[in-house]
Amino acid sequence: MNLNREKWRKRERRHKRVRQRIIGTAERPRLSVYKSLKNVYCQLIDDMAGKTLASSSTLQKDIREKVRYGGNRASAELVGQKIAEEARKIGIQKVVFDRGGYKFHGRIKALAESARKNNLVF
Repeated sequence: MNLNREKWRKRERRHKRVRQRIIGTAERPRLSVYKSLKNVYCQLIDDMAGKTLASSSTLQKDIREKVRYGGNRASAELVGQKIAEEARKIGIQKVVFDRGGYKFHGRIKALAESARKNNLVF
């Protein structure tokens, strides 16, 4: 239990350090990613206005129908594809990627590559 708490604290510290440099604007919002053991979540955030412009997660009905389990790379790819579609609908092409203190591999990498493949520029 204590090891998990320490792991969480280290991730939070990394995230805060990164957030000091990354700021989302209306023209180039921040693509924030969070992963739990069972799901993947992401949001497009305008930090200047303090608003979420779009969001996607493995809990959405259309994604849940395609994938049985939300905690794997295949589901992260679908979330990346969905957030790119949502961004295109509201006229956003460029974003700043905020990996949330996680290493850039696995589900985080799959989500980012899928969003890039669907014409979202980092």
